[in-house]
Amino acid sequence: MVDVTVIALWAHPRAVSTAFLRMMAERGDVTVVHEPLVLLTDHGEVTVPAVDAVDAVDAVDGAEGAEGRTVTVRTPAELLSQLAELGTRKQVFFKDTLEYHYQHLFDHPERIASFTHTFIVREPARTIASHHAVKPELACHEIGYEHQYALFELAWKATGRRPVVVSAERLLADPSAVVAGYCERVGLPFLPEALTWRPGERPEWRQNERWHRDASASSAFRAPAREYEVTVENDARLRGFYEHHLPFYEQLIAHAY
Repeated sequence: MVDVTVIALWAHPRAVSTAFLRMMAERGDVTVVHEPLVLLTDHGEVTVPAVDAVDAVDAVDGAEGAEGRTVTVRTPAELLSQLAELGTRKQVFFKDTLEYHYQHLFDHPERIASFTHTFIVREPARTIASHHAVKPELACHEIGYEHQYALFELAWKATGRRPVVVSAERLLADPSAVVAGYCERVGLPFLPEALTWRPGERPEWRQNERWHRDASASSAFRAPAREYEVTVENDARLRGFYEHHLPFYEQLIAHAY
């Protein structure tokens, strides 16, 4: 039986997770897949790398041999099977955000039992203000911590291993130490040269481009120097969101290394 090597990073929106994916892409030694469940939910289908694309990259030692080679999947079952198949060829890293509750994962935990599950969390007050600045009409469930904690518990039960939890604040304060710790925990070599990258948009960000402008402008892990007009301190609706999700954040951050 071939080992499946798939690392999942589960995030609430606005958790620095896109910058984390950008760092993983800079490594060059993993197949990176961006928010496949979000895109599948939003658009009814998602394109992900084809298995022969990964084989082509390995054969030519570069991405140019695989350009354009993707498959389109239209169900969560197809997606998880494709990720697992990709993982038999090369280490896969995918990240997804949890503004949605992905019921398929709870109905079929065996499909994610072989994955390595990791989570990234950021303090809710600033996260909620940032989320509102991008999507003023957001609903409480879209903040994501409640969904995130439910999936944390599911992943722990399905795999028998406590998932890795990353603190976004610690990551921004000391990227080298936090990424080195992450790599040790998920079985990857630490590549310090991947901690910086060239700014620019990636093709897989274009469908939901407004969410990834900070990551497109970035070249390293740095906290944006930005103040928000609407916050949990001056808006009752956002304060309600904060109070609802804070207990789930506190339970997750308690497990951060």
